[in-house]
Amino acid sequence: MTRATAFWVDRPGSGTLRDEAVPDPGPADVLVRTQWTGISRGTETLVFRGAVPASERERMRAPFQEGDFPAPVKYGYLNVGVVERGGDGLEGRTVFALYPHQSAYVVPAASIALVPDGVPARRAVLAGAVETAVNVLWDAAPLVGDRIAVVGAGMIGCAVARLAAGFPGADVVVVDVDPAKAAVCTELGVAFAAPADAPKDRDLVIDASASEQGLQLAIDSAATEGEVVVASWFGDRPVRLDLGGAFHSRRLTIRSSQVGMVAPRRRATRAFGDRLALALDLLRDDAFDALLTGSSSWRELPDVMAAVASGDQPALCHTIDWRHA
Repeated sequence: MTRATAFWVDRPGSGTLRDEAVPDPGPADVLVRTQWTGISRGTETLVFRGAVPASERERMRAPFQEGDFPAPVKYGYLNVGVVERGGDGLEGRTVFALYPHQSAYVVPAASIALVPDGVPARRAVLAGAVETAVNVLWDAAPLVGDRIAVVGAGMIGCAVARLAAGFPGADVVVVDVDPAKAAVCTELGVAFAAPADAPKDRDLVIDASASEQGLQLAIDSAATEGEVVVASWFGDRPVRLDLGGAFHSRRLTIRSSQVGMVAPRRRATRAFGDRLALALDLLRDDAFDALLTGSSSWRELPDVMAAVASGDQPALCHTIDWRHA
């Protein structure tokens, strides 16, 4: 039996590291030694604060979550490690798993995804964000030459923007209240605008701001008969919108996108594993390193999670280094 260190949210706003026993892998399992995990700023902040609505607690469970919302709960889903035991020819391979912050773990071999050659292990923690971005764009279905706005330059919004910029002729602008995000957008090869300068008449607008003001700006930025795809998740926060004025005369459409299901346009031909494999392959793109904006030792994780949740630790994707005991 292996011993491991895991991060738990003990109560809303407070987390600790716990020592845990990891069972030996069965015939269909693998034992993975974690190298890196990533903090999903939006969702994990809500979990850390205890802000998962009661109605969504079952739907929002992570695949290998332990405990229940609001706490105590072991949560997370951006984990990259190396297979130590088990699996046919998998030993020594770098893999991604939707596993919480923990130094070692055993999961079915079918639940891991191989990290392709050319994708550094630390960058691979972004697989969850890029997978979400893939699903958002499957939902949004941009066309050649579309004028696209992405409201919110967080991890998801930036991943969406980078992928959307690959459509021929696409004009992609990211809108955010933080002027420091302009430098990240430059590295991603997309334009940046402050809310006051947000372009109008966008064919497609994707809201990834997780703010009431951002979603309203997304609606106001859409062209007549344009579409707003909402990738934000607001947890237990109510959202007020102005749907008067020209909202109806402009015949706008507001649609949700959520990674928990494969987008309807691809559900008949793509499984979850296909979508994740595509995301990992897309991470061969070095530009995604711009989203890795900080790193800390696993020993600092309780304090780092609190700082990320409070906003004292600004980051797109803050990674946790588990390589040293």
